Amino acid sequence: MTYQPQQLPADHPPVRTGGVGVLLVNLGTPEAPTPAAVKRYLAEFLSDRRVVEIPAIAWQPILRGIILNTRPKKSAHAYRQVWTEQGSPLAAITAQQAEALQARLGDAVRVGWAMRYGQPAIGAELQRLQDAGCERILLAPLYPQYCAATTATVVDKAAEKLGAMRWQPALRTLPAYHDDPAYIAALAADLGAQLDALDFVPELLLLSFHGMPARTLELGDPYHCQCLKTARLVETALARPGLRCVTTFQSRFGRAKWLEPATDAVIEAEAKAGTKRIAIAAPGFSADCLETLEELAIRGREQFEEAGGEQFAALSCLNAGEPGMAMLESLVRRELAGWI
Repeated sequence: MTYQPQQLPADHPPVRTGGVGVLLVNLGTPEAPTPAAVKRYLAEFLSDRRVVEIPAIAWQPILRGIILNTRPKKSAHAYRQVWTEQGSPLAAITAQQAEALQARLGDAVRVGWAMRYGQPAIGAELQRLQDAGCERILLAPLYPQYCAATTATVVDKAAEKLGAMRWQPALRTLPAYHDDPAYIAALAADLGAQLDALDFVPELLLLSFHGMPARTLELGDPYHCQCLKTARLVETALARPGLRCVTTFQSRFGRAKWLEPATDAVIEAEAKAGTKRIAIAAPGFSADCLETLEELAIRGREQFEEAGGEQFAALSCLNAGEPGMAMLESLVRRELAGWI
C-alpha cells in the first residue's frame, strides 16, 4: 500500500522561517506629553505587581482614587519640557539604537524595539518578528543592573505573549551586564570625553541610579549591589584622582524608605557644604529620558544653584553613540552565539 503526502490547499499562506531576531526593550513612555496620555501610561506602569509590591486590594484604591487624579498633570508638565520633534526622547533614542544595531549586525538578524509600558508593545513586536520569519529571538532588556521591577517584568510580559502563541519562537534573554568589561569601558570612554569637553573642572561626579524601595534589597534583589559595583568600576576606569565620585539614587516615590543616599538630598547638601562645581551622570540608564533630562538636568541644576552651587553639568547617557553601540553589539553578538 502506498501513501500520498497530504497536499496543502491552494490558498495556504507562505510561511517565513529560519530567521533570528533581536528585540531591544526599554521601560516605556506616554504617547504624548498630555495629562490623558500620562494617566494611561501611569495606570499601566503602577498597576504592575513587580513595580508596586503592595496587595492590589490596598493599592488600587490609592492609585485610582488619588494618584491618577493628581500626578498626570504634574508629570505631563515635566514631559513637555523634554519632548522632541521625534516624540518621547526615550522612544526616539531606543529606535535609533535599534536602527544602529541593525546596521552593525547586517541581514543575518532582524532588530526590533519595544517598550514595557506603552507602545510599541512587547507582545506585538515579538509577533512581528515571528511573522517576519524569526524562529529564534534574543530578548534584550536595556537595563545594565538586574531588578525585578525592570528586567523581570520584561521577561514576564514576553512570557505572557508566549503563553498565547501556538507556534512559539525560541527565546533567549540578555542578562544584566553591570560589571561587563565592555559596559565599563564604554561608560569610561563616553563619560571621560564629556568631562573633557566641559568648560570647567568638576570637584564632584555624582553617579545617579534609579531608586528602588529599600525593601527590594531586603527581599534579595541584587540591584543595589550591582549599582554599587558599577560605580566602583567606573570610578576606577575613569582614573581621575582629583575627581571625587559619589553614588546616589534618584526618583523616590511615595512614603516608603528608598535606597540611599538620595540624589536630590546629596545635590543640596554638597552645595550647602561649599561644593561649587559638579557633574552628574546616570550610568544605569541606557538612554536619556524624563529622569535624566528633566529630573537631573533641569531640576538638579536648579536645586544646586539655589543651594549655592555655581557650575553644573548633566552628562548624557550612552544613547546611540559609538561607545554605547559598540558595547551593545558586543553583548548581543555574544548572546547570539550558535544562532548566527
